[in-house]
Amino acid sequence: MSERIAVALESARKKTFATALDWPGWSRSGKTDEAAIEALLAYVPRYAPVARDAGLELPTSIDADVVERADGGSGTEFGVPSRIHDADTRPVDAAEADRLARIVGAAWLAFDRVAADAPAELRKGPRGGGRDRDKMVGHVIESDWYYARELGLKARQPKPDDRKAVEALRAEVLGVLREPSDGSPLAGRKWTARYAARRIAWHALDHAWEMQDRSE
Repeated sequence: MSERIAVALESARKKTFATALDWPGWSRSGKTDEAAIEALLAYVPRYAPVARDAGLELPTSIDADVVERADGGSGTEFGVPSRIHDADTRPVDAAEADRLARIVGAAWLAFDRVAADAPAELRKGPRGGGRDRDKMVGHVIESDWYYARELGLKARQPKPDDRKAVEALRAEVLGVLREPSDGSPLAGRKWTARYAARRIAWHALDHAWEMQDRSE
């Protein structure tokens, strides 16, 4: 028997994101709803090690249970799962907050491992685009700093080669995510705790997997 996971679809004119709502970072896109779900399920083998690093286990057989649909926008078309779903406003108790934080930490660990093994120059895309390793690392760290501001943090932007500062910023972010929440936006802004966890984890994993693919 397959275990069904709750999935939300965020659909724009040319792109749809399928997101596993209870597994931060596990979100993939496709040109149609069906293609996005297919891509999501195809990434089970790549997401499973992240879950294990967080002290969790994915079911061995998984089907998608679409529980929510929402219209996407320009962010969706650009390639970002940017819609805050109704499910993202659910309260988060202490146990679930710890679980979400552990998954985000595991996503950062996956990114760091891939970056450590990747060549400095990555294979270019069909049109010659794409950041090389060091620029991608810098981009992820800079984005995490912007994400931290969405959580109400006011840390100084770390330099990519300042590991102490990077780890300090991550620790502050995880500290916020470990706090129980009633599901309302954090720090009076827009992101809820659940959305923050899945957006931050998605960005780290999306680039980790891109770096892996372009290292081959």
